[in-house]
Amino acid sequence: MCSHQPPCPPADSPDREAARPVVSHPEQGWSLLCNGAVVFDDTGELLPDGRTVEPRRPVPALV
Repeated sequence: MCSHQPPCPPADSPDREAARPVVSHPEQGWSLLCNGAVVFDDTGELLPDGRTVEPRRPVPALV
């Protein structure tokens, strides 16, 4: 999918978040990367094959 030089990392690599955003919706909290991964502001991800990656950032406790 990526036509950048050097090419962006594929969606199944550990450094997939280094890919360039092709669509960004900060008001909705997500971006589509050129490798097909969708990254969310909470650090969760949706991969092109439908797998999910849980957020790495702790969610604040409700008081």
